[in-house]
Amino acid sequence: MTRFATKLHVKKGDMVKVISGDNKGKSGRIVSVFPKTSRAIVEGLNMVSRHTKPNAQNPQGAIIKKEAPIHISNLMVMSGNTPSRIGRKVEGDKIVRVAKKTGEVLK
Repeated sequence: MTRFATKLHVKKGDMVKVISGDNKGKSGRIVSVFPKTSRAIVEGLNMVSRHTKPNAQNPQGAIIKKEAPIHISNLMVMSGNTPSRIGRKVEGDKIVRVAKKTGEVLK
């Protein structure tokens, strides 16, 4: 059985605000998106500790802080300084993303 990824309302580079979970109210830029699992990594949010074995870069090993993925249902795209839902609109021969609150066309 093949699982198709759905159309997402977020893209790499979008400024987003977290609307639920431990990081509620914080905002950041999306670093990467995983359409198959509907998750995204947001810069500086949802930090987890990873223990690494000794290697060439860390001869003694280390505990590294890194971002973990957040489900996209917990993210809202920022239009200016306000979080907004996203719609799609046809402009000419292209479909563009539009912020519902401000009407601003997103890249």
